[in-house]
Amino acid sequence: MPASPQPVPVEMQLLPNGVQGGRQFAFLLVDKFPMFSLAAAIDTVRSANRLLGHNFYGWTTVSADGEAVTASNGLALKVGYSVADIPQVDILFVCVGLTTEFPGKSKVLAALRGWGRRGGALGALSAGSYLLGEAGQLDGYRCTIHWENRAGFSERFPEIQCTGNVFEIDRKRYTCAGGTTSIDLMLEIVRGDLGPHIANGVANQFQHERIRSATDRQRIGPERDLTGKSEKLRKIVELMADNLDEPFSALELAKMAGLSVRQVERLFLRHLNVTPGRYYMRLRLERARELLRQTNMPILDVAVATGFTSHSYFAQSYRLQFGRPPSEERRTTY
Repeated sequence: MPASPQPVPVEMQLLPNGVQGGRQFAFLLVDKFPMFSLAAAIDTVRSANRLLGHNFYGWTTVSADGEAVTASNGLALKVGYSVADIPQVDILFVCVGLTTEFPGKSKVLAALRGWGRRGGALGALSAGSYLLGEAGQLDGYRCTIHWENRAGFSERFPEIQCTGNVFEIDRKRYTCAGGTTSIDLMLEIVRGDLGPHIANGVANQFQHERIRSATDRQRIGPERDLTGKSEKLRKIVELMADNLDEPFSALELAKMAGLSVRQVERLFLRHLNVTPGRYYMRLRLERARELLRQTNMPILDVAVATGFTSHSYFAQSYRLQFGRPPSEERRTTY
């Protein structure tokens, strides 16, 4: 008699389309990488394994030479492999934080180029998109990066579409802004592999209030939490943030929001206690500060890139906002 069919384990019943395999990830760490972004990504898939009852996901860590890497918080982390010995994995993620310059960078860039040439999937956490851009692995792809690095990235790679969303998945490129967006990116991967039941279960384990989608925007900058504010206000702020080099007039912003200039003014004063013009100016100056800190652009070019036609007006506005001239900001090391 033929053997009786064995019952399908409960955890396997949760997998869509009969998927029974597994996925392996590698995280390439560089000096001063963000520990939180790494832990958030790994713990998301670890929790998915726990809910499944078996290890669908596996992961390892990599550095330029196989030696331990120091995170931005000062903790050293041992790794499993060097870039010369990366095992076969489904996605190779690059985890970058406070600096894109580090020992062994040339090896890392060469490894990323080789991985891309072989058709491998690549990902980036936080500022990792910068390295993928330098390696030529985002050409023709949509990506994102931490808001603090977006200005410098866009100036360095103007041909790459960097959206400013919390994460982006474009074919074989997986990028996110780091921090809690690492959770959102990995939850989207889990949802695609194992279905929404497991993804929602993982989010609940982390008390992650809402799984954000790729269309969710990052906060635009410091103190930009507009949650619960007017939808019209959020739209205007996004228009401002996306048009800093050629600022819109008050009338243009009002028309695009379907409001009068006076209504826009009241909206900003009620919710943000500042006029629209002052708010727009602050956005532009904060972008200028990011460019001064992150790039070697001449100060005049920074002024032009943030909508100032006069160097003297830019310097005066910058000093009023930050208490120091742009030239002093450039000399400061962070």
